[in-house]
Amino acid sequence: MLACIALLLLFDFTNGFHDAANMVASVVASRAMSPAQAITVVSIFTLLGPLLGGTAVADTVGGFVSLNSLSSRGAMHVLSASTLGAIGVNLATWYRGLPSSSSHALVGGLCGAGLVSVGPDHVLWGFDALLHNGEWVGVCKIIAALVLSPVFGLCCGFVLHRLMRLLLRGARPTVNRSLRRMQWLGVAWLAFSHGANDAQKTMAVITLLLVVSGHLVTFAVPDWVMLVCAIAITFGTIFGGWRIIQTLGFGIYRLRPLHAFDSQLASATVISAAAAFGGPVSTTHVVSSVIMGVGAAERPRAVRWNKALEMAFAWLITLPVSATIAALMYMVIARWLA
Repeated sequence: MLACIALLLLFDFTNGFHDAANMVASVVASRAMSPAQAITVVSIFTLLGPLLGGTAVADTVGGFVSLNSLSSRGAMHVLSASTLGAIGVNLATWYRGLPSSSSHALVGGLCGAGLVSVGPDHVLWGFDALLHNGEWVGVCKIIAALVLSPVFGLCCGFVLHRLMRLLLRGARPTVNRSLRRMQWLGVAWLAFSHGANDAQKTMAVITLLLVVSGHLVTFAVPDWVMLVCAIAITFGTIFGGWRIIQTLGFGIYRLRPLHAFDSQLASATVISAAAAFGGPVSTTHVVSSVIMGVGAAERPRAVRWNKALEMAFAWLITLPVSATIAALMYMVIARWLA
Protein backbone atom coordinates (compact mmCIF):
# COMPACT_ATOMS: atom_id res chain seq x y z
CA MET A 1 0.00 0.00 0.00
CA LEU A 2 2.87 2.36 0.75
CA ALA A 3 4.15 1.91 -2.81
CA CYS A 4 0.71 2.85 -4.18
CA ILE A 5 0.55 5.96 -1.97
CA ALA A 6 4.05 6.94 -3.11
CA LEU A 7 2.93 6.55 -6.73
CA LEU A 8 -0.09 8.77 -6.10
CA LEU A 9 2.12 11.42 -4.51
CA LEU A 10 4.35 11.22 -7.57
CA PHE A 11 1.29 12.00 -9.69
CA ASP A 12 0.51 14.91 -7.35
CA PHE A 13 4.08 16.12 -7.89
CA THR A 14 3.72 15.91 -11.68
CA ASN A 15 0.39 17.74 -11.35
CA GLY A 16 2.11 20.66 -9.62
CA PHE A 17 5.09 20.37 -11.97
CA HIS A 18 2.79 20.41 -14.99
CA ASP A 19 0.39 23.09 -13.78
CA ALA A 20 2.88 25.56 -12.29
CA ALA A 21 3.27 27.13 -15.72
CA ASN A 22 -0.46 27.84 -15.86
CA MET A 23 -0.16 30.15 -12.86
CA VAL A 24 3.18 31.84 -13.41
CA ALA A 25 3.02 32.31 -17.19
CA SER A 26 0.96 35.51 -17.05
CA VAL A 27 3.03 37.28 -14.38
CA VAL A 28 6.30 36.32 -16.04
CA ALA A 29 5.10 37.29 -19.54
CA SER A 30 3.82 40.68 -18.30
CA ARG A 31 7.02 41.26 -16.28
CA ALA A 32 5.16 41.73 -13.03
CA MET A 33 7.41 39.19 -11.29
CA SER A 34 10.64 37.42 -11.91
CA PRO A 35 10.34 33.65 -12.35
CA ALA A 36 11.79 33.11 -8.86
CA GLN A 37 9.31 35.51 -7.25
CA ALA A 38 6.39 33.94 -9.14
CA ILE A 39 7.31 30.39 -8.13
CA THR A 40 7.75 31.45 -4.48
CA VAL A 41 4.31 33.08 -4.26
CA VAL A 42 2.62 30.28 -6.17
CA SER A 43 4.25 27.60 -4.02
CA ILE A 44 3.13 29.20 -0.75
CA PHE A 45 -0.49 29.59 -1.79
CA THR A 46 -0.62 26.22 -3.53
CA LEU A 47 0.35 24.70 -0.17
CA LEU A 48 -2.42 26.60 1.64
CA GLY A 49 -5.10 25.72 -0.92
CA PRO A 50 -5.61 22.02 -0.11
CA LEU A 51 -5.24 22.65 3.63
CA LEU A 52 -7.94 25.33 3.78
CA GLY A 53 -10.07 24.64 0.71
CA GLY A 54 -12.28 21.82 2.01
CA THR A 55 -12.82 18.36 0.47
CA ALA A 56 -15.84 18.79 -1.85
CA VAL A 57 -13.81 17.89 -4.95
CA ALA A 58 -12.25 14.87 -3.21
CA ASP A 59 -15.72 13.58 -2.31
CA THR A 60 -16.75 13.76 -5.99
CA VAL A 61 -13.67 12.06 -7.42
CA GLY A 62 -13.52 9.39 -4.71
CA GLY A 63 -17.10 8.31 -5.21
CA PHE A 64 -17.54 7.70 -8.94
CA VAL A 65 -15.85 4.26 -9.13
CA SER A 66 -16.76 1.51 -6.66
CA LEU A 67 -14.00 -1.01 -5.93
CA ASN A 68 -15.80 -2.77 -3.08
CA SER A 69 -16.12 -5.99 -5.07
CA LEU A 70 -12.34 -6.29 -5.32
CA SER A 71 -9.87 -7.44 -2.73
CA SER A 72 -7.62 -4.80 -1.24
CA ARG A 73 -4.81 -6.12 -3.44
CA GLY A 74 -6.97 -5.90 -6.55
CA ALA A 75 -8.09 -2.37 -5.67
CA MET A 76 -4.47 -1.30 -5.27
CA HIS A 77 -3.75 -2.71 -8.73
CA VAL A 78 -6.56 -0.58 -10.17
CA LEU A 79 -5.42 2.60 -8.44
CA SER A 80 -1.77 1.99 -9.34
CA ALA A 81 -2.65 1.46 -13.02
CA SER A 82 -4.86 4.57 -13.01
CA THR A 83 -2.07 6.67 -11.58
CA LEU A 84 0.54 5.34 -14.00
CA GLY A 85 -1.73 6.24 -16.92
CA ALA A 86 -2.17 9.79 -15.60
CA ILE A 87 1.56 10.24 -14.92
CA GLY A 88 2.43 9.01 -18.41
CA VAL A 89 0.13 11.55 -20.06
CA ASN A 90 1.37 14.36 -17.80
CA LEU A 91 5.02 13.72 -18.65
CA ALA A 92 4.36 13.25 -22.38
CA THR A 93 2.42 16.51 -22.71
CA TRP A 94 4.95 18.39 -20.58
CA TYR A 95 7.76 17.17 -22.85
CA ARG A 96 5.84 18.43 -25.88
CA GLY A 97 5.12 21.74 -24.12
CA LEU A 98 1.36 21.21 -24.35
CA PRO A 99 -0.80 22.52 -21.48
CA SER A 100 -3.04 19.46 -21.11
CA SER A 101 -5.23 18.48 -18.17
CA SER A 102 -3.99 16.51 -15.17
CA SER A 103 -7.63 16.18 -14.13
CA HIS A 104 -8.58 14.57 -17.44
CA ALA A 105 -5.59 12.27 -17.12
CA LEU A 106 -6.51 11.02 -13.63
CA VAL A 107 -10.24 10.68 -14.36
CA GLY A 108 -9.45 8.87 -17.60
CA GLY A 109 -7.05 6.56 -15.78
CA LEU A 110 -9.67 5.70 -13.15
CA CYS A 111 -12.29 5.03 -15.82
CA GLY A 112 -9.99 2.87 -17.93
CA ALA A 113 -8.66 0.70 -15.12
CA GLY A 114 -12.08 0.61 -13.44
CA LEU A 115 -13.91 -0.58 -16.54
CA VAL A 116 -11.39 -3.36 -17.18
CA SER A 117 -11.33 -4.54 -13.56
CA VAL A 118 -14.91 -4.23 -12.26
CA GLY A 119 -16.98 -3.34 -15.33
CA PRO A 120 -19.35 -0.47 -16.14
CA ASP A 121 -21.87 -1.47 -13.46
CA HIS A 122 -19.46 -0.30 -10.74
CA VAL A 123 -19.04 3.17 -12.21
CA LEU A 124 -21.39 5.87 -10.91
CA TRP A 125 -22.37 7.41 -14.24
CA GLY A 126 -24.98 9.76 -12.75
CA PHE A 127 -27.31 9.88 -15.76
CA ASP A 128 -30.34 8.55 -13.86
CA ALA A 129 -29.84 10.98 -10.98
CA LEU A 130 -29.58 13.87 -13.42
CA LEU A 131 -32.64 12.89 -15.48
CA HIS A 132 -34.95 11.97 -12.61
CA ASN A 133 -33.79 14.14 -9.71
CA GLY A 134 -31.77 16.89 -11.36
CA GLU A 135 -28.74 15.95 -9.24
CA TRP A 136 -25.19 16.25 -10.49
CA VAL A 137 -23.24 13.20 -9.29
CA GLY A 138 -20.58 10.80 -10.50
CA VAL A 139 -19.23 10.90 -14.02
CA CYS A 140 -21.91 13.40 -15.13
CA LYS A 141 -20.74 15.91 -12.56
CA ILE A 142 -17.07 15.37 -13.40
CA ILE A 143 -17.59 15.65 -17.16
CA ALA A 144 -19.80 18.72 -16.75
CA ALA A 145 -17.14 20.45 -14.65
CA LEU A 146 -14.33 19.55 -17.06
CA VAL A 147 -16.28 20.52 -20.19
CA LEU A 148 -18.13 23.62 -19.00
CA SER A 149 -15.29 25.26 -17.04
CA PRO A 150 -13.33 26.27 -20.19
CA VAL A 151 -16.54 27.77 -21.63
CA PHE A 152 -17.13 29.75 -18.45
CA GLY A 153 -13.45 30.71 -18.47
CA LEU A 154 -13.63 32.03 -22.03
CA CYS A 155 -16.78 34.05 -21.28
CA CYS A 156 -15.49 35.33 -17.95
CA GLY A 157 -12.19 36.44 -19.48
CA PHE A 158 -13.98 38.18 -22.36
CA VAL A 159 -16.48 40.05 -20.16
CA LEU A 160 -13.97 41.01 -17.47
CA HIS A 161 -11.44 42.36 -19.95
CA ARG A 162 -14.10 44.40 -21.76
CA LEU A 163 -15.20 45.82 -18.40
CA MET A 164 -11.66 46.63 -17.29
CA ARG A 165 -10.87 48.32 -20.60
CA LEU A 166 -13.99 50.45 -20.14
CA LEU A 167 -13.01 51.42 -16.60
CA LEU A 168 -9.43 52.25 -17.59
CA ARG A 169 -10.11 53.84 -20.98
CA GLY A 170 -8.77 57.23 -19.83
CA ALA A 171 -5.89 55.91 -17.73
CA ARG A 172 -2.29 56.91 -18.33
CA PRO A 173 0.40 54.31 -19.14
CA THR A 174 1.65 54.60 -15.55
CA VAL A 175 -1.38 52.53 -14.49
CA ASN A 176 0.65 49.49 -15.59
CA ARG A 177 2.73 49.86 -12.41
CA SER A 178 -0.37 49.41 -10.26
CA LEU A 179 -1.55 46.51 -12.40
CA ARG A 180 1.77 44.74 -11.96
CA ARG A 181 1.50 45.15 -8.17
CA MET A 182 -2.09 43.89 -8.21
CA GLN A 183 -0.93 40.77 -9.97
CA TRP A 184 0.71 39.64 -6.74
CA LEU A 185 -2.79 39.29 -5.28
CA GLY A 186 -4.20 37.84 -8.50
CA VAL A 187 -1.62 35.08 -8.82
CA ALA A 188 -1.85 34.29 -5.09
CA TRP A 189 -5.60 33.71 -5.40
CA LEU A 190 -5.11 31.66 -8.54
CA ALA A 191 -2.51 29.47 -6.80
CA PHE A 192 -4.77 29.01 -3.76
CA SER A 193 -7.70 27.96 -5.94
CA HIS A 194 -5.45 25.60 -7.89
CA GLY A 195 -4.27 23.91 -4.71
CA ALA A 196 -7.82 23.74 -3.36
CA ASN A 197 -9.07 21.98 -6.50
CA ASP A 198 -6.23 19.95 -8.00
CA ALA A 199 -4.65 18.48 -4.87
CA GLN A 200 -8.05 17.16 -3.80
CA LYS A 201 -8.05 14.66 -6.66
CA THR A 202 -5.02 12.89 -5.24
CA MET A 203 -6.52 13.16 -1.75
CA ALA A 204 -9.60 11.37 -3.06
CA VAL A 205 -7.68 8.44 -4.54
CA ILE A 206 -5.48 7.98 -1.46
CA THR A 207 -8.57 8.06 0.78
CA LEU A 208 -10.29 5.55 -1.50
CA LEU A 209 -7.21 3.33 -1.16
CA LEU A 210 -7.41 3.57 2.63
CA VAL A 211 -11.09 2.60 2.54
CA VAL A 212 -10.71 -0.46 0.30
CA SER A 213 -7.67 -1.63 2.29
CA GLY A 214 -9.66 -1.47 5.55
CA HIS A 215 -7.72 1.38 7.15
CA LEU A 216 -10.80 3.64 7.02
CA VAL A 217 -14.43 2.66 7.58
CA THR A 218 -15.98 5.55 5.64
CA PHE A 219 -14.74 7.90 2.93
CA ALA A 220 -13.42 10.89 4.91
CA VAL A 221 -10.12 12.54 3.99
CA PRO A 222 -7.68 12.35 6.96
CA ASP A 223 -5.66 15.42 7.93
CA TRP A 224 -2.35 13.69 7.16
CA VAL A 225 -3.53 12.94 3.61
CA MET A 226 -4.34 16.63 3.10
CA LEU A 227 -0.87 17.56 4.35
CA VAL A 228 1.17 15.13 2.25
CA CYS A 229 -0.82 15.96 -0.88
CA ALA A 230 -0.35 19.67 -0.25
CA ILE A 231 3.40 19.16 0.16
CA ALA A 232 3.70 16.97 -2.96
CA ILE A 233 1.87 19.39 -5.27
CA THR A 234 3.84 22.29 -3.80
CA PHE A 235 7.18 20.62 -4.51
CA GLY A 236 5.99 19.96 -8.03
CA THR A 237 5.14 23.63 -8.37
CA ILE A 238 8.61 24.63 -7.18
CA PHE A 239 10.14 22.57 -10.00
CA GLY A 240 7.55 23.99 -12.44
CA GLY A 241 7.24 23.10 -16.09
CA TRP A 242 8.92 26.00 -17.85
CA ARG A 243 8.29 24.54 -21.30
CA ILE A 244 4.57 25.29 -20.99
CA ILE A 245 5.15 28.91 -19.92
CA GLN A 246 6.16 29.78 -23.47
CA THR A 247 2.87 28.40 -24.78
CA LEU A 248 0.58 30.11 -22.29
CA GLY A 249 2.50 33.35 -21.83
CA PHE A 250 3.34 34.02 -25.45
CA GLY A 251 1.87 31.30 -27.66
CA ILE A 252 -1.84 32.22 -27.42
CA TYR A 253 -1.86 35.99 -27.00
CA ARG A 254 0.75 38.56 -26.11
CA LEU A 255 0.05 39.34 -22.47
CA ARG A 256 0.54 42.81 -20.99
CA PRO A 257 -0.19 43.85 -17.38
CA LEU A 258 -3.93 44.36 -17.83
CA HIS A 259 -4.35 41.11 -19.77
CA ALA A 260 -2.38 39.22 -17.15
CA PHE A 261 -4.32 40.61 -14.19
CA ASP A 262 -7.66 39.97 -15.88
CA SER A 263 -6.68 36.40 -16.74
CA GLN A 264 -5.60 35.69 -13.15
CA LEU A 265 -8.79 37.16 -11.69
CA ALA A 266 -11.12 35.36 -14.10
CA SER A 267 -9.29 32.03 -13.76
CA ALA A 268 -9.29 32.15 -9.97
CA THR A 269 -13.01 32.98 -9.94
CA VAL A 270 -13.97 30.00 -12.12
CA ILE A 271 -11.70 27.52 -10.30
CA SER A 272 -12.81 28.67 -6.84
CA ALA A 273 -16.48 28.40 -7.81
CA ALA A 274 -15.89 24.88 -9.13
CA ALA A 275 -14.11 23.85 -5.91
CA ALA A 276 -17.08 25.08 -3.86
CA PHE A 277 -19.42 23.11 -6.13
CA GLY A 278 -17.26 20.01 -5.81
CA GLY A 279 -16.42 19.97 -9.51
CA PRO A 280 -12.91 18.79 -10.42
CA VAL A 281 -11.81 21.23 -13.12
CA SER A 282 -8.57 21.56 -15.01
CA THR A 283 -6.48 24.59 -14.13
CA THR A 284 -4.86 24.25 -17.54
CA HIS A 285 -8.16 24.35 -19.39
CA VAL A 286 -9.48 27.30 -17.41
CA VAL A 287 -6.35 29.46 -17.64
CA SER A 288 -5.90 28.75 -21.35
CA SER A 289 -9.52 29.51 -22.20
CA VAL A 290 -9.48 32.68 -20.09
CA ILE A 291 -6.43 33.95 -21.99
CA MET A 292 -8.27 33.28 -25.24
CA GLY A 293 -11.28 35.20 -23.93
CA VAL A 294 -9.13 38.13 -22.86
CA GLY A 295 -7.43 38.24 -26.24
CA ALA A 296 -10.72 37.92 -28.11
CA ALA A 297 -12.15 40.85 -26.12
CA GLU A 298 -9.42 43.12 -27.45
CA ARG A 299 -8.06 41.84 -30.76
CA PRO A 300 -9.60 38.55 -31.93
CA ARG A 301 -7.29 38.38 -34.94
CA ALA A 302 -4.24 38.61 -32.68
CA VAL A 303 -5.22 35.43 -30.82
CA ARG A 304 -3.19 32.51 -32.14
CA TRP A 305 -6.14 30.23 -32.78
CA ASN A 306 -3.92 27.61 -34.43
CA LYS A 307 -2.13 27.14 -31.13
CA ALA A 308 -5.50 27.01 -29.41
CA LEU A 309 -6.62 24.24 -31.78
CA GLU A 310 -3.43 22.31 -31.07
CA MET A 311 -4.12 22.59 -27.34
CA ALA A 312 -7.76 21.59 -27.84
CA PHE A 313 -6.61 18.44 -29.63
CA ALA A 314 -4.38 17.60 -26.66
CA TRP A 315 -7.33 18.15 -24.31
CA LEU A 316 -9.60 15.87 -26.36
CA ILE A 317 -7.20 12.94 -26.49
CA THR A 318 -6.01 13.16 -22.88
CA LEU A 319 -8.95 11.27 -21.36
CA PRO A 320 -9.11 8.37 -23.86
CA VAL A 321 -5.31 8.03 -24.00
CA SER A 322 -4.93 7.94 -20.21
CA ALA A 323 -7.85 5.48 -19.99
CA THR A 324 -6.20 3.20 -22.55
CA ILE A 325 -2.81 3.33 -20.85
CA ALA A 326 -4.38 2.66 -17.45
CA ALA A 327 -6.37 -0.30 -18.80
CA LEU A 328 -3.24 -1.82 -20.35
CA MET A 329 -1.23 -1.18 -17.18
CA TYR A 330 -3.92 -2.87 -15.09
CA MET A 331 -3.80 -6.00 -17.25
CA VAL A 332 -0.01 -6.10 -16.98
CA ILE A 333 0.03 -5.48 -13.22
CA ALA A 334 -2.79 -7.96 -12.52
CA ARG A 335 -1.01 -10.66 -14.52
CA TRP A 336 2.48 -10.12 -13.10
CA LEU A 337 1.40 -9.65 -9.49
CA ALA A 338 -1.44 -12.17 -9.44
